Order: sequence, then C-alpha cells, then structure tokens
Amino acid sequence: MRKSFSAHYIITNTGPPLKKGIVTVDDDGTILKIEDTGGKLIERRGVEFHNGVIVPGFVNCHVHLELSYLKGQIAGKKGLGQFLKYLNKLRDSIITDKVIPIIAADKEMHDEGIVLCADICNTSDSFGIKKESSITWINLLEVFGIDPQKAEKRVEGLASLTREAEKYGLTSFPVPHSVYSVSLPLLRLLKEKSSSNRVTSVHFMETEGETELIEKRGGPLMEAYIESGWLVSQPETAASHSSAVLDEITPSGNLILVHNTYADRETIRAVMKRRNLYWCLCPGSNMYIENTLPPLPLFLEEGCDIVIGTDSLASNRRLSILEEMRILQNHSPSVSLEEIVRWATINGARALGEEEAFGKIGPGMRPGLILLHNIDLLNMKITEESRVKRLI
Repeated sequence: MRKSFSAHYIITNTGPPLKKGIVTVDDDGTILKIEDTGGKLIERRGVEFHNGVIVPGFVNCHVHLELSYLKGQIAGKKGLGQFLKYLNKLRDSIITDKVIPIIAADKEMHDEGIVLCADICNTSDSFGIKKESSITWINLLEVFGIDPQKAEKRVEGLASLTREAEKYGLTSFPVPHSVYSVSLPLLRLLKEKSSSNRVTSVHFMETEGETELIEKRGGPLMEAYIESGWLVSQPETAASHSSAVLDEITPSGNLILVHNTYADRETIRAVMKRRNLYWCLCPGSNMYIENTLPPLPLFLEEGCDIVIGTDSLASNRRLSILEEMRILQNHSPSVSLEEIVRWATINGARALGEEEAFGKIGPGMRPGLILLHNIDLLNMKITEESRVKRLI
C-alpha cells in the first residue's frame, strides 16, 4: 500500500529543501514520487503531515558492534593509551553473553534511524545478528599488530575471519586498524590483500600520542604497548600518517579516515592527494576518550568530504547519529542543518559505495525516511529536545 508523507521541510539531497513537500513510497520503501508544493500544502486524503524535517535514513560510517558488551565498563577522559590498555584487559577477563548486547545495539541503531552502517570486525561475534538485521552492513575486517615478526600470522587470522563473513553472505573488506598499531610489513601485506577493496578505513590521528610513537618511539601509546606485552622490540611503522595513506594503504576504492581529532592542516593537505577520501568524525567518542573534538572549521576550510560515525558503546554512551550531529552543531553553530544532514546521509552513502540506494530521497531509491522532530524550524537547528522518528 502506498504511503505519502509531508513535513515542514523535506531534505532530499537532490536539490534545495522542499517546504511542505510530499514524498510517496511503495510497500517496500521504494520512493515513487516527490512533489514540490511550493510551501502551499493542501490537505489531502492519504497524506500524513508531520511537525519537523523529513530526511533520508542515516548512514553510520564507523562502529564496533561487537564491543557492545563493554558499555560503561571503561572510564572516560583518560586518553587513548589508557583506553586501549583497559580494553585489552576487559576483552580477556569479562565472561558474558555478547550476543544479547549486540542485538540491543542493532535495535538501538535501527530506532535511531540508521539504515546503512560500516562495522569494524575483529571477530565473527556479530555476523549472525547482522545477517538478520534490517540495517545494511558493510563489514570492515580489521587487522592490527605492531610486532613485525607476527605479520604473517595476523594475515592468516584475517583469512579465517574472511571465510566466516563469506559463510554468512556478508559484504566484507580487509582494513588496517591504524598507522601506529600496524607494523610496516603487515601494512604492506594488507595493501596486497585489499587491492580490490571498495571501501577501506583506518583510525587516524585520534590522539597526540600517535605522532609521538611513530616519529619518536615514545609517549603514552608506547608505554601502553610495553605494559600490555604487545611489543617485544622497537616498532617498525610507516614514517608518518601521510606516507601511510599515500604509499602503504591500498589506492583502491574509497578511504575513510576515522576520528581525525588531532589532524593538522599540513597532514590534511598532504593526504588530500589521495582521491576518494572521506573524513569520519565521531565526536561523542572523542569527548569520551580524549575530552576534545576534531578541528571541524579546519576540515571545512580545506574542503574535506565529511561523514559521521558513532564508534562503539565501549567509548560512547549512545549509538545515535543525531547525537553526533548535535555535538558538531553545538561546536560549530554556523554550519547549516542541511549540510550536517548531508554528512550523515549522502556523504556516508558515497563513502560506502552505496549511493545508488541510500542517502537521497529520489524516485527508485530505498533510503529509508526519518523525521527529525522538535527542531528549531525558525533557525533550522537541532535542539536538545530534537529526536528521531522512523517513518519507514
């Protein structure tokens, strides 16, 4: 049965926002028609009018679904080195049913209007849930290992995880964790394994300690490695963040740089030589771990393509793209709602190579429709009371 929806505004990502426009969908959520009423909506049978702004379903470009069982287990604002140290200890010590928290997290994201998601996978714990999920999942099979002597072993583990993903019929791609946590030999093996990737992601400049470890072989991350027993000799890493992106990570497909909390203009300009590059901001996680935010004005000045992620429940209180948008807007109030919606929808769909189905409200597409209500419609701003309601 066809359904028609209208609201104060519809942000389609195909043109200017439609004031009191109408979007009609088929039973399966396929967009059939969009009508521009010119702001003069006449009451019509079968058209549901909603207070707020209709937008396409959200795209989450970075989450660790399998870490959902660690919600509230790691103290915040201690820095990335301490976070990783506690994460490693808890992974080994907590014995719990990991499936139930994953199911709850999948439902939370669905209720928050997320329709497409890139998930970092170190295990197959989430595969069965994602096979049955209403969310479309892109699985990024993550590899890390700072010890160059263990590079081949890490690649063998990747092959096993890849076979598990294939068994569940899941779309997956091999990716490195970060520049500081992947030895140069492993990074080069991964470059070969990911030569046909549609999507690659890497944690990037999340903490000041990354540069200190890479360039000076010291700092809090180095201390965390030594204390955790992950490092038996001096690390052998890429020479810099920019050289890793330009020389050591596959040039195939799209590359998503995640976090970017301490990105600087020189590095941004250097890595922008890489085509099909996206900058994923996870402000809730950045505040939770490092108690600081990425330099959003700098990314805007440099013309970066921005996307949004939530990171995990180990490092965030919620898996809500709207909450991430609210933090970014509060940090940079001059950015328009329309632009932030683009980051959370069409930019994310493009980054994940799914722009033919998601991110835009256009005929033949199935992007999902969500309503942002309790919006400041006069100034077109998200408020503390703004919430998400799924329409389809």
